[in-house]
Amino acid sequence: MGKHAPEIPIEVDDETGVWSTDGLPMLYVPRHFFINNHAAVEDAIGEEVYADLLYKAGYKSAYFWCEQEGETHGISGAEVFDHYMKRLSQRGWGQFFIEQLDVAQGTAKVRLENSAFVYYYGKVNRKVDYMFTGWFAGAMDQVTESVGFPIKTVATQLQSASEDGVEFGLFEVKPIG
Repeated sequence: MGKHAPEIPIEVDDETGVWSTDGLPMLYVPRHFFINNHAAVEDAIGEEVYADLLYKAGYKSAYFWCEQEGETHGISGAEVFDHYMKRLSQRGWGQFFIEQLDVAQGTAKVRLENSAFVYYYGKVNRKVDYMFTGWFAGAMDQVTESVGFPIKTVATQLQSASEDGVEFGLFEVKPIG
């Protein structure tokens, strides 16, 4: 099994120490630190409430990220969605593969392998990757809007590798209603 240096450009401001990629400020934290915090909040307020909060926050963040990256790289539409999946994969959340994407219809299916959440939780027979759902809808809504198909979508997790008998996560994005 090989290893390689990060594939994302990282700049560190000499004065402030702020890390950035493509002009957006970033944080670099150990996976266990992030997921321990995630698990603590889930335990405190419950998975359903936490999932709803994360969906809304993730939607907003993904929309903004896709908008900024589209402008930075001069890309739009499917290219932005593809770039987003690539960057998520490069940043250690897991490996995201677009199984199906139709920007004009506002639909997508994304396969997730090697999820950071599944590494933490293991086989617990529940979907543990729900943090990503809002990300996919926010990305899709920004992408469709950027090419003149302003469709509002919703994303759901169909399966998780943390479930018995399942080898990978699968998410679906489709128009609301």
